[in-house]
Amino acid sequence: MQFSRLASYLNSLEETSSRNAITEILATLFAEAEADEIGKLCYLLQGRVCPLYEAIEFGVAEKFIFRAIASAYATDPDEVANQFKKLGDIGKAAETLHSGRASDMHVSEVFVRLYDLATTGGVGSQERKIGQLADVLKRVNAMSSRYIVRIPLDKLRLGFSEMTILDSLSWMLAGNKSLRPRLEEVYNVRPDIGFIAETVKREGIKGLSHVRARVGSPVLSQLSQRLPTADEMIEKMGTVAVEPKYDGVRVELHFKRGKWVRTFSRNLEDTTAMFPELSEVGKEIHADEVILDGEAVGLDPATGKTVSFQETTTRKRKHNIELFSKSVPLKFFIFDILYKNGEDLLEVPLSERRKILEATVKPGTLLAVTPQMVTDSAQKLRQYHDDQLKKGLEGAMVKKWDSPYEPGRRGFSWVKFKEEEGKTGKLTDTIDAVVMGYYAGEGKRTSFGIGALLVGVRTGEQFVTVTKIGTGVSDDLWKELKKKLHAIHTREMPSAYTKVNKALIPDVWVSPQVVVELAGDDLTKSPNHGAGYAVRFPRLVKIRTDKTPAQVTTVKELTQMFDNQMNHTKK
Repeated sequence: MQFSRLASYLNSLEETSSRNAITEILATLFAEAEADEIGKLCYLLQGRVCPLYEAIEFGVAEKFIFRAIASAYATDPDEVANQFKKLGDIGKAAETLHSGRASDMHVSEVFVRLYDLATTGGVGSQERKIGQLADVLKRVNAMSSRYIVRIPLDKLRLGFSEMTILDSLSWMLAGNKSLRPRLEEVYNVRPDIGFIAETVKREGIKGLSHVRARVGSPVLSQLSQRLPTADEMIEKMGTVAVEPKYDGVRVELHFKRGKWVRTFSRNLEDTTAMFPELSEVGKEIHADEVILDGEAVGLDPATGKTVSFQETTTRKRKHNIELFSKSVPLKFFIFDILYKNGEDLLEVPLSERRKILEATVKPGTLLAVTPQMVTDSAQKLRQYHDDQLKKGLEGAMVKKWDSPYEPGRRGFSWVKFKEEEGKTGKLTDTIDAVVMGYYAGEGKRTSFGIGALLVGVRTGEQFVTVTKIGTGVSDDLWKELKKKLHAIHTREMPSAYTKVNKALIPDVWVSPQVVVELAGDDLTKSPNHGAGYAVRFPRLVKIRTDKTPAQVTTVKELTQMFDNQMNHTKK
């Protein structure tokens, strides 16, 4: 497929807001694509040249793109900047400045060039990369240039996720979305959209039957549900394993003896560089290959006690990791095993996985198997939970004792037990929300330029408002948030936002990238918020650097929380 043909599809997608129409356009694109290019197409649609979990990033800024456009179209970078300022879109600026003379390039060739751009490094690499991109821009038409310059900046603006791509692959194969559950099931085990697309293009849906967990490729983390009381947990789940709930960073550890150790976050980010101490982890693992699920928790070197999530995540900084590893040493509490020595363990019951885990992990300086109690007593469950709170932990994780590991699923096999319904007037759980925009500060916050956040929850692939937050934020955090949000501000409301009441429109919109955790007293029905609910007395708990917008609380979950709240009130 020529890139100009892909550009025409991208233009149609950009002009379409209907989710069903987007699905059908993508399905037509995939049907037209050849088997050896459909995977590359899927990566490009994500603004990437590899799966999400591969640590290959373009790492370029707008000024870099300005120079590449200027070089390609014989103009000045300042003129490119002026066009960008005028149009508010680097892609349209490139299209406007295009010389009008072009041939065309094959999609696969553009992909290779962009891959080279992302992986080029060393002395003088900046100039080489500018030349690489400029050469591509010279050889494509004006519309193609619009999308090619957006890709390295992750600004394709197409408004859909991997799940829509899975819908479209189903549509390509069956003419409807009936195959989506099977495609998603495989994606949760092997979250490589290019691999899945190429496999089904060549072999049909049956080609996915051999996909299993594989060391080096992350498995989507199993997620937890909510139940309001210990009694309901036992009634619904039966015999359960109960473990401490740590306030740490979720870590999926992949180990291949004699070769490497890699770690991934719950949002598929390669976090290996964050944990340099794990280079010695082989001493504490009895296996040649293994995938472990756990939580990295920071420790206070003086007391040995666990520290807050925010202190633990100082490791995410790009520089001085070794310094932070000494000032904030970590303990990795391992609670599950997904793969060992060539065997996929996802379907093995938790009771058996626990035995395998205990035989695999030798507790030492780095690793510890999470403490666990097995019970079918609501009273014992409640007491265990209260004991964890007294220790300063977040509560307990409750897991069905005979359940398999369910990648990417939020079911009642795992339930988080933070606070029992009725013990206080507060919500029994926190809410993860995406920041949609912010309001200018008042009073002493005037100098910060920010005084409140508008946040939302997810419905499908869009976001709707649920509350404004102005409390629970220190002065230093307001300054940090202003810097972080200013970098992603937009002129117009992003297409991913819907049902925003005019009275709630923020002073500054931001693209959906920053996730925050908030607490509140309770939920109330609200005609003003798109979620249909509002949070009473919301308070910011923390910024969730370990979560993506796709992982925030859903309207369906809010409804469940509200129903639990109302059911308790009636008792």
